[in-house]
Amino acid sequence: MIEKVLPDFLIRLFAGPYVAGDSMEAALQVARSLASGGIATTMDLLAEGITREEEVQEDLALYERLIEAVGKDTSFPPALRPSISMKPSNFTTSPLDRGPGNDAKGSREHIFHLAGLARERGVEITVDMEDRHWTDFTLDLLEDLWEGGYRNVGGVLQTRLKRTDRDLDRIPEGMRVRLVLGIYKEPPEVAYTDKASMKRRMLEFGEELLRRGHYVEFGTHDEALIEAFLGKTVAKAGKGPEDCEIQMLYGVPRRKIIGRILSGELLSRDGKVPMVRIYTPFATSWPKATAYCRRRLAENPHMAVYVLGNLAARFTGRQKATQAG
Repeated sequence: MIEKVLPDFLIRLFAGPYVAGDSMEAALQVARSLASGGIATTMDLLAEGITREEEVQEDLALYERLIEAVGKDTSFPPALRPSISMKPSNFTTSPLDRGPGNDAKGSREHIFHLAGLARERGVEITVDMEDRHWTDFTLDLLEDLWEGGYRNVGGVLQTRLKRTDRDLDRIPEGMRVRLVLGIYKEPPEVAYTDKASMKRRMLEFGEELLRRGHYVEFGTHDEALIEAFLGKTVAKAGKGPEDCEIQMLYGVPRRKIIGRILSGELLSRDGKVPMVRIYTPFATSWPKATAYCRRRLAENPHMAVYVLGNLAARFTGRQKATQAG
């Protein structure tokens, strides 16, 4: 697999288009630029592989700054103010996926703190779903946040997990739900391994969540899947464009389908069209960014085409610049 053989410096070259900068300020500028084109964002700090308490505190402080910055930034139209995504593993040195004895100490308390700060500032947050070791922890956390009155919180469900048809019942009534295939490699005893089943379930679960009154954030780059969801599923559930949005990853070229969504070609009602939101990750250290990109490459080998295309374009551009000089 390409993600295993590419050295870090090449992954870093690749990461450029898919990571919105190496600072919070750079990522906010990307979000403003997208908002000027009618596209919303959800911002996420790349902080994989936490091992020291100092890193936890740094991540916590940065999320506090990000929430404050988004909350007071009047340059965003209210409907396009960024939301903020965060992973429970960002806030603990005892992550659940590192084996027995790890208890995610601190993560719950830190996310409650950030959710409260975000609620005060009028900022929406989403607690991301990580691999299978985190599923129950995260669902419990979402239930407790909702029960505590944190209506600015949303969650995530992954259709690759076989348990997700039962986990639909764990999502509190009225909570936003980002619905995705899932990026984490899981063993076949707990997860589907064929994309066709994952995609079929994504449409089925999307319809069910809409029927239950959830706002559905449909996360995919598959244009046929987007067309099916907006063109058929939403109407089957008796809902409209104000009840859902399409989410995509920053840097993945999908200009044509985005244009079709925002023009109302796929779904419109009373002058309203679905929102498009770009998942906009940023880093404060490039090793964290390259770890994210390697994971994305492992899940989606087609992104290797983008990798090589980006590298070729940069190389060609430099050659032309040299010749012109």
